[in-house]
Amino acid sequence: MLLENKTAVIYGAGAIGGAVARAFAREGANVFLASRTRATVDVLADQIAAEGGAVEAAHVDASDERAVEDHLDRVNARTGGIDILFDAIGMDDIQGTLILEMPLEDLMQPVVKALRTQFLTARAAARHMVGRGSGAIMSITVAPTPVPVSRWVRCGLLRDRGSVAEPRGRARAEWRSTRHPAIGGVARRAGRPGNVRASRRGRRNDARAVPG
Repeated sequence: MLLENKTAVIYGAGAIGGAVARAFAREGANVFLASRTRATVDVLADQIAAEGGAVEAAHVDASDERAVEDHLDRVNARTGGIDILFDAIGMDDIQGTLILEMPLEDLMQPVVKALRTQFLTARAAARHMVGRGSGAIMSITVAPTPVPVSRWVRCGLLRDRGSVAEPRGRARAEWRSTRHPAIGGVARRAGRPGNVRASRRGRRNDARAVPG
């Protein structure tokens, strides 16, 4: 198994966090789940345990600096080291509001939450990993689904200059490792969707992943 005897900490017990936790457990990792919602993280932990995985759950708010540090201190003390941190915290973004009607607070909320939770969890984990000279810190960054140009034109937000093709379909999500070297043996990786690049002539559209 790829992760046998490795310690993996996952913040977030939603769809993505749950899928990652199950995959890590199947590969032999000792999974430590953390979520601000007690019921959700307990149910997920029970499901993984029923499948034979090694898992523990904790009630932790990833935006609380002291709570994150205390949690990772406990995990590190118990296991002797943290090998993997995966931040899958939901961003509480608000969907479906027209940009003309959206308050600034609704725009900034997921941005601030993402920066805060990913910074706090990564920093706290890295402090333990650097001493051992190894570790991996992973998180998710999300780009919005491409919006057809014609829709923006109809809304009067763009002029149709005939130079940009309308994306046909969704860009596929791909994982890309950052090209930055590891610091103290700790690797930082982020996954993000590919970007749609439209040809100027409007004849084709390519969904290509842009390196991080």
